[in-house]
Amino acid sequence: MNNEPALMDLRVFSIAARLGSFAAAAKDIGKSPAYVSKRIAILEQQLGIRLFHRTTRRIHITEEGEMVYDYARRIIENMTSMTELVASSKLEPSGLLRIATSMRLGRHHVAHILTMLEERYPKLEIWLELLDRHVDILEEGYDIDIRVGDPKQPHLIAHRITPSRRILCAAPSYIAKRGMPQTLADLAQHECLVFRDREQAFGVWRLHGPKGLETVKVNGRYGSNHSDVVRTWGIRGLGIFMLSVWDIARYIEDGSVIQILPAYQEFADVWATTSNRSANSAKVKVAIEFIKEQLCDGPYALNTRVVP
Repeated sequence: MNNEPALMDLRVFSIAARLGSFAAAAKDIGKSPAYVSKRIAILEQQLGIRLFHRTTRRIHITEEGEMVYDYARRIIENMTSMTELVASSKLEPSGLLRIATSMRLGRHHVAHILTMLEERYPKLEIWLELLDRHVDILEEGYDIDIRVGDPKQPHLIAHRITPSRRILCAAPSYIAKRGMPQTLADLAQHECLVFRDREQAFGVWRLHGPKGLETVKVNGRYGSNHSDVVRTWGIRGLGIFMLSVWDIARYIEDGSVIQILPAYQEFADVWATTSNRSANSAKVKVAIEFIKEQLCDGPYALNTRVVP
């Protein structure tokens, strides 16, 4: 009798361990919770260990389960790498492509670009997750994470998609009421709308200007982790705010807001990150090049200019 665990059972176990739930794992793979429970029970019997502590409401991975999870992930990654290496020799990329990005970038740009990508390569399957939070692409199983700002994970491969920057803006009504700041230090005396994006320090703006990098602590009654909210508040005249050029350029052009302290900016390039394993995948290579091309020059390109 062959007691070696099947690759599919290891996949089911790994998904359950990552999600911490048989029901969530079942939903992820399109099977029933009973199927997941049965496959894991078979795996436990083959290995002669208990992989999870089970209660009526939750599951908790055991110490032995953690060890198996570590090995299972490596086995699955190696198998995936082998499969994708073989697939990379084919002319047409295929298979599931899992991409994460931020809400606004995803809704207004990446989603449309991925539709065009699938039309060009119909054998691709696309899953797009919009998340305004840090993403662990290895732990969460994404192929590509597309974000504004320099990647900070040294174990990942970063692909620069397009240059961009964040600028300071305010509505004309706010400037009429509170006056125009003349120096960066003046911002401390103003109502500032704080947008916290991923790992940014809350309420601290770091901008490059005539004296190099300068830091200013800002305060305000309003703050959000979503740029749409901050921009809406800013247009209503509630305070000074800082957003990416591509996110605010059209509102500067129509006069809804004006740029203030134009000598200052925060660099905020758009990057795509991949794992070392997926970087050589044909579908990932094609997707990154296509996304880069479209975000720079396509119909859904980011507007990185500010018209005076």
